[in-house]
This record gives sequence, structure tokens and C-alpha cells, in this order.
Amino acid sequence: MISVGLILLYLGIFKGFEPLLLVPIGFGAILSNIPLAGIAEPGGILYYIYEVGIQTGVFPLLIFMGVGALTDFGPMLANPITILLGGAAQLGIFATLLGALWLSDLVPGINFSLRDAASIGIIGGADGPTAIFLASKLSPRLLGSIAIAAYSYMALVPLIQPPIMKWLTTEEERKIRMVQLRHVSKLEKIILPLLVLGICATLLPSAAPLIGMFMLGNLAKECGVVDRLSDTIKNSLMYTVIIFLGLAVGSKLSADKFLNLETLGILGLGMIAFSIGTAGGVLMAKLMNRLTKTPINPLIGAAGVSAVPMAARVVNKVGLEANPQNHLIMHAMGPNVAGVIGSAVAAGVLLALL
Repeated sequence: MISVGLILLYLGIFKGFEPLLLVPIGFGAILSNIPLAGIAEPGGILYYIYEVGIQTGVFPLLIFMGVGALTDFGPMLANPITILLGGAAQLGIFATLLGALWLSDLVPGINFSLRDAASIGIIGGADGPTAIFLASKLSPRLLGSIAIAAYSYMALVPLIQPPIMKWLTTEEERKIRMVQLRHVSKLEKIILPLLVLGICATLLPSAAPLIGMFMLGNLAKECGVVDRLSDTIKNSLMYTVIIFLGLAVGSKLSADKFLNLETLGILGLGMIAFSIGTAGGVLMAKLMNRLTKTPINPLIGAAGVSAVPMAARVVNKVGLEANPQNHLIMHAMGPNVAGVIGSAVAAGVLLALL
């Protein structure tokens, strides 16, 4: 496992795969596996970091607040139909939940309960904080494996998504140019977080912790009267939490908990979840393009997964390859931020049911 930690450091430092997370996770893995040090055992610093930040669910919620302060809902408000794409991309979550239960019945040595399967399925949302939050509530024993899978596939978005996008679309579809987005007023951006929180509190209270912190961060950004708070939330506070979150996740990468058949199953199911989520968004965009008068480039459906803003950048890159004048980044940000809400809602549904 010390070697695994070194590999994570290599991927973060030399390959640039989510270095803000892989570097502390990799270092935490090394620390937790030093013989006789007891750093991740009761009385060790990593043990207390995990208990305070992960076991209670505080760290993922604080990161969600930071992501909210970095998020612009303008593209989604300018083209509300893209919310459907964010929802369609969550298909991978529930498909993989069923896949985890099937794998548990099929393969000796793998024993996933329904709560385990739900925690594994959330990887399909490509939302690290949500995956950690749900796993800490439903399946703490699998937290390390789920966190590594979720952040690994988030980091590999530029490698995983383009082949799926190209396979499901034609050259003509990838060249579709979308109409310019309308201007979104400041008042709309202020009302949205309050409206979304109100709907969540009414229909799905179990998702309120994630949605609430996300919308608090966004309101601080958009209201324009607490700039110092907004800057603190999205910079110093969030990055401080990321350090401790990474170390806490790394502390769960001990050899006895990570090197087993279940971990390999989680890594495989995570890839399937992410691929199905990407495909679901693209196929929904293809359907919408046929049913609506306004042209919709099916590529933007791939941004419905919650990897903000990486998925939107990948969509823009693939679109430019087909048509050098076709800039899709702002159109892709609509389903991208909708996917963040969608993954939080999916986590809330799973928490409510299980």
C-alpha cells in the first residue's frame, strides 16, 4: 500500500491527475501504512482527522459549499432544458447499484449489501464529495476504495469520455452550433439558490445538507455583498479542508482493507458507472435535439456528470475538433452544474430509502 501511495503521488505530481486530492491522499496512504507508527490508529492524528471530518460528514459538506461559491448557474438558467441532461447522466448511479448487487451474487469473495451497492453506484455521478458523504453514512468500510475510484475517474475524464462521445454521435451531430445564450440577471442568480433549497426542503429533506451548503456558497458568490466571505469559502477554507480530506481518505488505504477482491470490483463498477452516466447524458441530448426546434449538440450531454468544470472542457475540446469555430464550453456548463445538483439529489434519495 505504500507503493500505491507512491503511485498516487506520481499521478498527481507528474501526470497532473487531480493533484489537489491525489497528493494528500497518496501521502495519507503512505503515513497510514508505516509499520508500528499507528498514525491512523486510535490516538494517531489521521484517526482524529477522519473521525472529526469524514465520520461526521463535515469535510464533504464544506467542500460542497466551496464548489457552490465557484459555480455560475447562468448557463443553466439561460437554457433550463439542460437540467434534463444533468438528470439523465445520473443513470449510471442506479444502473451500477444493480450491477453491484449482481456482482455480489455472481462472484465468490464479493459481498456487497444494498447499502454498499448504493455507495458504489454514486461513483457514477463523478462527484467526489458526494461519494465520500454517502459512503461515510452508508458504507464506511468501503470509503477508501470508493473515494479512490471516484477521484481517479474524475481525473481521467479527458481519457474516458471522448471515445464514448464519439462512438454515440455522428460527425454532423458534433458540428452542430447552438444559439447564443441569453443574458441572466443578477436577481435570477440570487433567487435560484433559495428556490432550489426550498424545493429540496419540501420534497427531499435528506439531500438538504449537500444542497444547502452548495446553495449557501453560491448565494455568497452571487449576492455581491459578502465578497470577503465568498473569497474565503472558495479559496482558503476549501483548500484547507481539501488537505485534511485527502489525508483522511488516505488513512483508510491500509493494506488489510484495500488489497482485496471487493476493491477490484469497486474499481471496475466505478468505470462502468461513469461510462453509463456519460452515455446517458449524450443519448438524452440526441433525443432532445430531435424533439426540439432549437439545435442541441449531443456532446453537451456528456457534461451532465458532476465533474465541474472538467467535463465541460472535454465537451468543448471534442466540439472544436469537429468544428474549430464551435465553442460549446458555456452551453456545456448548464448540464455540468445541473449534474452537481442531480448527484446530490440522487444521494439524498438513496439516504432516504436506505
